[in-house]
Formats: sequence, C-alpha cells, structure tokens
Amino acid sequence: MARASAHAADLTEMPDENIIAIACLLLAAATAMFIFYFRPDPAESSRFRTRLDQLLERRDAIYENLRDLRFEYRAGKFSEADYEQTRQALDAEAAAVLSEIDSLTGDASPRARARSVASASAGAAGDQTPRPESTH
Repeated sequence: MARASAHAADLTEMPDENIIAIACLLLAAATAMFIFYFRPDPAESSRFRTRLDQLLERRDAIYENLRDLRFEYRAGKFSEADYEQTRQALDAEAAAVLSEIDSLTGDASPRARARSVASASAGAAGDQTPRPESTH
C-alpha cells in the first residue's frame, strides 16, 4: 500500500517538461497513425469516379438548380424573361446530360428522355398537376 502511494506521489512530482514531452509524443503517435493507418474510400476520390457517377451527380445538381430557380422566381428574385431564359438553359443542359447518361447505359429512347426533361422542368416551373387531397 505504501508502495502504491509512493508511486502516485512520484507521478504528481513529475516535472512539467516531462508531462509536455509525453503529451507531444502521444500527439505525434496519433498523427502518424491517422496519416498512415486511415485510408480514404477510393469511391469518394474523383480519380476513381466513373463518368456515369459524374453525370448522375450533374443531373441531380441540375434538378436542384431547377427547383431553386422556381423558388426564387416565386419569391420575386427573377423577372419572367430571366426565369424563362435560365430555365431553358437548364433544360438544355439536363437534356444533354440525360442523353449522355443514356448513351453510357444504353437505356431509354429519345422520347422517354424528352419526357424526363419535360417533367423535370415542369416540376421546377410549378406546372405540376394538382394532387388529390389525402384522406388521413
């Protein structure tokens, strides 16, 4: 028992320089472990992303831009002419991206692609058909 208390007394009497040195060594070990042990997921690296992944991300960004454009137009931030011009540019970009996605995957006919772009811009323009009320 006396030995344990003597050991505890030794730790409390440790000079500040030693405590700082130990803390620095622990920090250096943790940093080295982080650098050399943890590896990023290759799927998240742009070098390993496929062209299809990039196109799908771009498609999602365009759809989000169309939704934001509609919101900002309704808030009065855009004139009718500016809104239509920007919406048409985004529609054209969406059509190009969807066309490239289709060429990579071999999916969808041009008619289905046109419907997809039209539905996206209609949703962004607020031209959606009314939905029936829920009976919950």
